Amino acid sequence: MASSASSRLLAEGEDWDPAFIYGTAWKKERTRELVKLAVEKGFRSVDTAAQPKHYQEALVGEALRELYQDQHGKVSRGNIYLQTKYTTPAGQDLNNMPYDASAPLETQIRTSVASSLRNLRPLEDTEDSSYVDCLLLHSPLPTTEQTIEAWKILESYIPDKIRTLGISNVTLPILKAIYENSTIKPSVVQNRFYPQTRYDISLRAFCNQHDISYQSFWTLTGNPRLLKSDPVTRLVNAVGVSRSIALYALVMDQGIIVLNGTTSVEHMDEDFDGIRKIREWALGHAKEWQEVVGVFKSSVQSTGL
Repeated sequence: MASSASSRLLAEGEDWDPAFIYGTAWKKERTRELVKLAVEKGFRSVDTAAQPKHYQEALVGEALRELYQDQHGKVSRGNIYLQTKYTTPAGQDLNNMPYDASAPLETQIRTSVASSLRNLRPLEDTEDSSYVDCLLLHSPLPTTEQTIEAWKILESYIPDKIRTLGISNVTLPILKAIYENSTIKPSVVQNRFYPQTRYDISLRAFCNQHDISYQSFWTLTGNPRLLKSDPVTRLVNAVGVSRSIALYALVMDQGIIVLNGTTSVEHMDEDFDGIRKIREWALGHAKEWQEVVGVFKSSVQSTGL
């Protein structure tokens, strides 16, 4: 999914879709309903985790199985990108978690992965065909050595039950350590995109160099100043979209996959339509688009906003 094109938003062909992945955190009992709506509205990538504290992974699986049945081939397991996570005990509710926190690390991971494969199985009555497109370490473990140990355990599932591996909430030194000490290289990084991390400029450069997709979360809530910035304002005025959609488009143009966890059907429609509207405008106003993109990129790199 990574690209070196000068304008990522304009680089793809006619079948281009906005670079969104549907985030299922904090949806609670509405998870099943919202995942079904999201896929029906156009999302083809879904993010979850084996972390009952914040995610209802089993309900994600229920929603997807219903869609595979109900859509008569329109939505199948093969055209859904599905990723989940192993979350360490530090990120779990110790009274409600998918493994025994006192168990050895390998047992924790294998129990967590087994629960995810069961929850996300495409067929109701068997887990034989179950797999995930990517499994992320939800965060690095307490030491780099433990993080690499966990990574190597996950490598044993490639390519049958897990297609690719990734990591969330990671710094560049730890990402480099994983890359240098792994057989299966990272395919995905999922981090907060906000000024406190200087927008991960160096880390994203490493990702681009090594064909690692960068996924952003807190894209809106972590960036109140970017939402009011001049590049966003120029797009709002030129295209007639909301500030959130304008910011999404500018972030996507940096080669970033955006986690979008909206619970509003209206916003689902508006987000997809708005990004496509910006793309159409940009195709017809290449000079203005490149000016806006240039200012945005400079402002992010300076972290002065």
